[in-house]
Amino acid sequence: MLATLGFLMIAVFMYLIITKRMSAMVALIIIPILFAIIGGFAAGLGDMMLAGVEQVAPTGVMLMFAILYFGIMIDAGLFDPLVSTILKIVKGDPIKIVMGTAILSMLIALDGDGTTTYMITVSAMLPLYTRLGMNPLILTCIAMLSFSFMNMSPWGGPTARAVSALQLDVADVFLPLVPVMISAALWTLFTAYILGKKEKKRLGVIDIDYSQNLAFNQQSAAVDIGADDTSIKRPKLLYVNLALTIALLVCLVIGVLPLATLFMIAFVIALMINYPKFDEQKERISNHAGNVLAVVGLVFASGIFTGILSGTEMVDAMANALVSVIPESLGSFFPVITALTSLPFTYFMANDPYYYGVLPILAETASAYGVDPVEMARASVLGQPIHAMSPLMASAYLLVGMAKVEFGDHQKFYFKWALGSCLVMIAVAIVTGIITF
Repeated sequence: MLATLGFLMIAVFMYLIITKRMSAMVALIIIPILFAIIGGFAAGLGDMMLAGVEQVAPTGVMLMFAILYFGIMIDAGLFDPLVSTILKIVKGDPIKIVMGTAILSMLIALDGDGTTTYMITVSAMLPLYTRLGMNPLILTCIAMLSFSFMNMSPWGGPTARAVSALQLDVADVFLPLVPVMISAALWTLFTAYILGKKEKKRLGVIDIDYSQNLAFNQQSAAVDIGADDTSIKRPKLLYVNLALTIALLVCLVIGVLPLATLFMIAFVIALMINYPKFDEQKERISNHAGNVLAVVGLVFASGIFTGILSGTEMVDAMANALVSVIPESLGSFFPVITALTSLPFTYFMANDPYYYGVLPILAETASAYGVDPVEMARASVLGQPIHAMSPLMASAYLLVGMAKVEFGDHQKFYFKWALGSCLVMIAVAIVTGIITF
């Protein structure tokens, strides 16, 4: 009953947002409430919702100040030299632009954090996509694909959780996965080439006029490479802002302070350095308030969704239902089955419930058939491209919010490429013997 209710809830939620019959924020709140009431959990609804909101609160605070910080950096012109350099290299060729997006986002994703990957990639590349008239869904697709497999690094969430849950050695799990990650990188570059080629066919090679500050015009195929508002640019503070951003990223990786507090401090410093006057500060904050509200609102709404899914124990019932349908005759295929089931599992479950709840059960069952737990750990992370698009991933809302695209549109556009990435990784893992059967 609970499992059926949970699967039905996920299906209804996805249908409503993909068909645009309901916004993601509204659906994240109202759909789980309705299904909880249907399941007879009305009495404990308030506590479940509050528990979910409390769980995502640190993420919401972190994203709020992260958006404000990078918004200030964009206003001050930190990324303008990067965009100009990319423009000169790609020379208005959509294929080179999308390929460049993939390389840039993969390099940034080395830190294993989706928030910084999306923020820096979108901050640097969105002005270019906008000025050339390119589809921003390509940007969100490539950025998410790049982060999804880079997140499999030892300092990323999935691998670290799998290692700790099964008490394994990091090197035994991660090092064999390197060829798999390389295959995912090649798939991402292939995807970038295909999408870039389609945009080139639609737009052609854009003629960029560097001598004039022209608005993008489809007929003349010229594009504005200048700033929209030079009065807020701070070119003299370029190296100061760069040093501050690098210091922030280093502190994020090292873990000097919690992410939320780091972004709070960095935002305040950036605001005071670039816009010391009260009126300027007020105007800059007000300018980015819309982005903050859109993203943070979705994060807290996802807390409602997660809280009800966990509080009603629907998520546990769904996991048990999927595990129970695996026939005993397929016991030796458990690593492959785990890799395939990680796609739906990690889509409708957060990392913690899956890696600390479901994976140990799968590994214990597999051990009865002589399957090494290290293979199960490797198999469990191969669904990350699908996990990256999960409605429970706060960074996904940040990505679509910054790129100003609809969450449902992004899901439709991204899914087939993410599925392809997963299947490529699983195939390479089988061929190379990283997982066996």
